[in-house]
Amino acid sequence: MMINGAVFDMDGLMFDSERLVYETWQMMMDELGFDYNLDIFKNTIGLRTDMAESYYNSLYGERFCYKPLKQKSREIFLKRVSEEGVPIKKGLVELLEFLKANGFKIAVATSTSAQTAHKIIKMADVYDYFDAFVCGDDVKNGKPHPEVFLTAAEKLSLSPVECVAFEDSINGIKSAHSAGMTTVMVPDYLQPTQEIIPMIDCLCDDLSQAIEFIDKNRR
Repeated sequence: MMINGAVFDMDGLMFDSERLVYETWQMMMDELGFDYNLDIFKNTIGLRTDMAESYYNSLYGERFCYKPLKQKSREIFLKRVSEEGVPIKKGLVELLEFLKANGFKIAVATSTSAQTAHKIIKMADVYDYFDAFVCGDDVKNGKPHPEVFLTAAEKLSLSPVECVAFEDSINGIKSAHSAGMTTVMVPDYLQPTQEIIPMIDCLCDDLSQAIEFIDKNRR
């Protein structure tokens, strides 16, 4: 195994954004009188907008107005992080510094739209660490399809087997594994299931714990 590149998911992995998004959705759904809970939210983690919309429609009917709520959620989230700062996950900067110092190419592979992803990453002051970005609207197929990770490897001019993927979600691990990447999972809301445990090469409590694993497997 020879690792020359690193590909990062964003929400729940680099930033503690899932918590803020869940709180926003719970508030909105309560106001609208919909039955909503954390388990429902967990089922949307790692999904692209169109897939999340289909899921909500399956629960609340085809007339459920997902897109306006998604837009409202985004506005509330951006306002909150602009006031309070982007909540960066433990070990992120330490890991990015290690990767840069050792010549790794680094990309983002997220289901979030490009408009939102670029804004959040810039606000978190980690934008310059990355060599490439692949967002939800850059690919046809959302996670767990491997397209987003395959595209990230292509943008880094590396083969997928040369890349390590960092993920917090089940769909993300499935996506990265299917792409042929080495996988590191740092669980957020979702713990690894029996189905995906064989797909995980390194399981960490925080991102800094992955440094030793990568150091052993780098070129």
